[in-house]
Amino acid sequence: MSDRASGILSYFYSLPDDNRSPKLLNVLHMDRNDYYGGECASLNLVQLWKRFRGDDKPPAHLGSSRDYNVDMVPKFMMANGTLVRVLIHTDVTKYLYFKAVDGSFVYNKGKVHKVPATDMEALKSPLMGLFEKRRARKFFIYVQDYNESDPKTHEGMDLRRVTTRELIAKYGLDDNTVDFIGHALALHRDDRYLDEPALETVKRMKLYAESLARFQGGSPYIYPLYGLGELPQAFARLSAVYGGTYMLNKPECKVEFNDEGKVIGVTSEGETARCTKVVCDPSYLPNKVRKVGKVARAIAIMSHPIPNTNDSHSVQVILPQKQLGRRSDMYLFCCSYSHNVAPKGKFIAFVSTEAETDHPETELKPGIDLLGPVEEIFFDIYDRYEPVNEPSLDNCFISTSYDATTHFESTVVDVLNMYTLITGKVLDLSVDLSAASAAEE
Repeated sequence: MSDRASGILSYFYSLPDDNRSPKLLNVLHMDRNDYYGGECASLNLVQLWKRFRGDDKPPAHLGSSRDYNVDMVPKFMMANGTLVRVLIHTDVTKYLYFKAVDGSFVYNKGKVHKVPATDMEALKSPLMGLFEKRRARKFFIYVQDYNESDPKTHEGMDLRRVTTRELIAKYGLDDNTVDFIGHALALHRDDRYLDEPALETVKRMKLYAESLARFQGGSPYIYPLYGLGELPQAFARLSAVYGGTYMLNKPECKVEFNDEGKVIGVTSEGETARCTKVVCDPSYLPNKVRKVGKVARAIAIMSHPIPNTNDSHSVQVILPQKQLGRRSDMYLFCCSYSHNVAPKGKFIAFVSTEAETDHPETELKPGIDLLGPVEEIFFDIYDRYEPVNEPSLDNCFISTSYDATTHFESTVVDVLNMYTLITGKVLDLSVDLSAASAAEE
């Protein structure tokens, strides 16, 4: 379940309840693929070529296929974010090793700049002029000092009622400053947040700053060595420890229902496993989801870091929608041999956005232009779906498709909502974040 049911069909069936102990759920995990992780798997070079170039073989100069772990849905993790709390809560960190991400940048007026996250960084940032820096510094100090439970820090504003637009107006910040605060710090995907209560934006800014401070590095993000494909494999190991069963390479996986429309099992290769609940991604139950958009992405193999990012071997660059005249942001993600996802000297870069046309090559050009020379590039476009069923009626729990963002903050909310729907409980994530320190390189 914790790999977000991506491409993987999980189903639960209840053990007999003896009224003396909590009801337990056995888990059988089936996947039509011969690898873990479904859409969020990491592919080696041969698998990558097979997916995008059919029978062609990768050129020899790119190095050994097994030295590549190319994520199909690349996303960084906020160091103090919800996903890290989930990993600590489940103790899956003992199977994973993380390394800090070098840089976090934003595109503004045709150039790439480091994202300023504190009052001191705001003073040094070339993103703003002298007077704007002073105004931004005051705003950053307000956010840093803000404590939801201490009215003295609120400066007379109730952020549950005051909109982000009204809060920002108090400090007189210009549109360019608002752009990087909303999209590169608070990680909003569009500008709807401006007319929503400011509390969520302030919380997101504080999370960014706290995550950044945790490593004293260039970004608030961490990323697993050998790529995100390690996540579903780690959860598979943990599940096996507690008696979970995994079956890969199971074709079809047809979900069976009774006359009342409730799920009763899943059939593959003529065998049916009986169950009371099914957890899956949208591809397994296409008649219970609706299309809500599509993602355009490019995957590039390069021999250099992204220019103007301080030679960062791992980096995120956010291109806010207004800077590109678009309705949604564009994201650049780059990783390299420093995270063991490519051979020495090689870099894997991704450009992704919510597609607004059917031409990813043209649509992604602003991001691709920032990469510099590329050795190989692959283009892809995929549909995004969300469930429309009522889980209380059919016992089917369907995840939402992955979005274009290059961080996990939106994805993990979907996971936790599914957990609550399945178990009836809210996961307690008040964990000791230092518990993951042994795994942080």
